[in-house]
Amino acid sequence: MRRSIPLAAIAGVTLALAACSGSGSGSGSTASATASAKPTLSGTLTMWVDETRIDSMKPIVDEFQQQTGVKVDLVQKVSGDIRTDFVSQVPTGQGPDVIIGAHDWTGEFVNNGVVATVQLGDKAKDFSKSAVSAFAYNGQQYGVPYAIENIALVRNNKLLKDTTAKTFDDLVTQAKTANTPFSVLIQQGDKGDAYHLYPLQTSFGAPVFKQKDDGSYTNEIGMSGDAGTKFAAYLQKLGKEKVLDASIDGDKAKQAFLDGKAPYIVTGPWNTTAFTKAGMDISVLPVPSAGGQEAKPFVGVQGAFISAKSKNPLLAQEFVVNFLTTEKVQTELYKSGGRLPALTAAASKVDDKVLAGFNAAGSTGAPMPSIPEMGSVWSFWGTTEVQLINGQAADPAGAWTTMITNIQNAIATKK
Repeated sequence: MRRSIPLAAIAGVTLALAACSGSGSGSGSTASATASAKPTLSGTLTMWVDETRIDSMKPIVDEFQQQTGVKVDLVQKVSGDIRTDFVSQVPTGQGPDVIIGAHDWTGEFVNNGVVATVQLGDKAKDFSKSAVSAFAYNGQQYGVPYAIENIALVRNNKLLKDTTAKTFDDLVTQAKTANTPFSVLIQQGDKGDAYHLYPLQTSFGAPVFKQKDDGSYTNEIGMSGDAGTKFAAYLQKLGKEKVLDASIDGDKAKQAFLDGKAPYIVTGPWNTTAFTKAGMDISVLPVPSAGGQEAKPFVGVQGAFISAKSKNPLLAQEFVVNFLTTEKVQTELYKSGGRLPALTAAASKVDDKVLAGFNAAGSTGAPMPSIPEMGSVWSFWGTTEVQLINGQAADPAGAWTTMITNIQNAIATKK
């Protein structure tokens, strides 16, 4: 059994992702993982990866090329463009054979007909059920998982030690005793970053979408009303107090923490590898509540999708369904990327206090919604939060209510 892995806690809600359906259906193209003889592999496999995943994927691709003798064209795409480019280019035949990304892209990909179904067959039982179900939609499987992740609070133990804050405000007060330029780094940037603020938001009882008893997401906005407007006012407060700074994007937050300019950062395992390599003594903790309820970060699953218009579907199948699912490969991806393997055999051998901290912090987390309505949320959500942090919204409640209306209208126009 794995040590301090919270998948049992999130399995119920994540399994329900299969039921989080819009009106879309699959492409009809299927990548199969049957026990039949492997086909002769030839041609070139084109794979898209963003800047946060490419360093981990390079050695894996090299290994695949050595084993098969085929060429893999690994293309780095900007994280902000990779998903939309895939949706727009696949129908024209210009997209990749394989794209590496997050499970919450599934609904949009399926509804646009740009991904093929995959059949894991007996391999499915070798994975965490939650990881496999994260890529399920309308009863079909559309991706193969390789890692599970969530964000948490990371502390620089050189600056602060043995501090336990019951609330986020207490945390800020403690952080200020370190006399550093920043107290708690939470990345934002010009367009905002609602993902990294989500634990604080959920602690006000304002989830992005409401969930059913089985954990599956509805398309009803859950962050409206008093809970949402109280969170909006709290964001404005953090902005006025200079706790949050919208000019601090992901790269700046990471570097500031590396430079010892803050005792705390809210981030994920994709950054802690750099911290430990730099010799930093860190601890990973749950994000304290700001609104009185449990702080629930998004839980995400990383994996591979096969294009519905792949020029070499057999080669794509071999990489995604047969090669990426091996214990050796999943272990290598964990070692280079710091994310918990989705494969049970690989995850059971992980013994790392940093990753254990992330798993504990994610034990109360909620899966990122993969419903297509989620695509209408991010832009309005992030922009409004930046306005609140910057003090551009004189009336926080009014700004938040306008955001909800804009999101609801955007969802309605896509039905």
